[in-house]
Amino acid sequence: MQKIIDRLLFFFVKQRSLAILLGGVVFLSQGCASLVIPPMVGPVVKNLNRQADLELVCDGAPSYLLMLDSLLISDPDNVRLLTHGTQAYTAYASLMPECGRPERAPVLGERAREYGLRLLGTNKDFAGAARIPLAEFSEALRSAGSGDVEKLFWGGYGWATWIGFSKGAPAAVVDLPKVEQLMLRVLALDEGFYHGGAHLFLGIYYGSRPEMLGGKPEVSRDHFERALVLGDRQFLPVLVAYAEYYARQTFDRELYVRLLEEVQAFDLARAPDLTLPNVLAKRRAKRMLAQVDDLF
Repeated sequence: MQKIIDRLLFFFVKQRSLAILLGGVVFLSQGCASLVIPPMVGPVVKNLNRQADLELVCDGAPSYLLMLDSLLISDPDNVRLLTHGTQAYTAYASLMPECGRPERAPVLGERAREYGLRLLGTNKDFAGAARIPLAEFSEALRSAGSGDVEKLFWGGYGWATWIGFSKGAPAAVVDLPKVEQLMLRVLALDEGFYHGGAHLFLGIYYGSRPEMLGGKPEVSRDHFERALVLGDRQFLPVLVAYAEYYARQTFDRELYVRLLEEVQAFDLARAPDLTLPNVLAKRRAKRMLAQVDDLF
């Protein structure tokens, strides 16, 4: 069986043939999906994150998403598949502007939310999270333990991705306090999870609004600084967000430029498993630096 798995993975990654992909899905559905999913899906996720060729990812990722969708039809409550599905749709939605298809981001964000909420719902305390009143939801989070961190984090990020591409729709923005509560619980349980990703979210959340509208710039700064420590300054999206949501909001030109120049100078070989997000961060930092004189 392992030889078959290796062959499937090789052809999927190298050829990205829909026929081969669907053949693989049929094979998985014939009684041994639970044995094949971890060794097949995991390496594809890792391979995507190590890609520096954005065009390749833009063209090839849809086949991977189709595979996940198909697997989840036959195994809708599989926690690993829901996690990978949430991660993949969150990442691909964020890629759409770089892929030249920004109009697709909200559609993909909707699927990220769907899988994220289903992932949360595999813990019965969070089933129907979108419908639970905020106070009840916050109370339920108290029961979450260290084994729930991955579900809370990725469920929250899938949800936040949909909100971010909703263009301020009230039905989406009203859910932000629930995502905030999810990330605060992640911090309490394991603040270093995914390069301090909960700190990154909260840095953006508290820094994205001016103080007169409820923003908390100093709290935002503290979250960004902590994320940089936890990620050893290798997860470049933190530096870019720090510049955009704190330095720009507080009119700190020196910090803004310093953070973005650090991104530009970073050697991608230092963190090969973060190549894709770091390439995107470098591209954004370059654009932001070109706008310095217009912003300050």
